[in-house]
Amino acid sequence: MSIKFDMIGLFVSDLPRMVEFYRDVVGLEIEWDGNGPYAEFKHEGIRFSMFERKQLPDLLGQTPSLPTGINGSFELALNVGEPKNVDSTFSKMLEGGALEIYPPRNEPWKLRSALIADPDGNLIEIASDFWE
Repeated sequence: MSIKFDMIGLFVSDLPRMVEFYRDVVGLEIEWDGNGPYAEFKHEGIRFSMFERKQLPDLLGQTPSLPTGINGSFELALNVGEPKNVDSTFSKMLEGGALEIYPPRNEPWKLRSALIADPDGNLIEIASDFWE
C-alpha cells in the first residue's frame, strides 16, 4: 500500500474571513453556504480545507495550543509559473489584505519568490518555475 497526502487543512480563527481571502484574493473556488465549522475549496491535486479553531477542543477532546502572530511552523507554497508573475501576484495579495514578509526576489536556487502571511498569520510562499 502506498500512502499519499490527500488534504491540507488549516485550523482558522475566523472562517468567513479566511474563506473570503482564499476565494477572492488567492483565487480558489469554493461552494460554501457560510455555515461553519468546515469549508473545503475546489483544488486540483490535493484537497484544501479549513476548520474553525474554536471547535477544536470538542473535536480533539483536549485544548490545543495555537500559534499567535506569524505562524512559523509551516508554509503553503503557490507556483505562479513565470518569474514576472511573482511580482503581480505579490501585489494582488497585499492589496487583498495579506501581510508582507519579504518582497519578490531572485533566489540562488534559480527561482523568484516572495513571502506573505494570510489574515491568520499562515505563511504563503509565492514562487516561479525554476529557470536555467
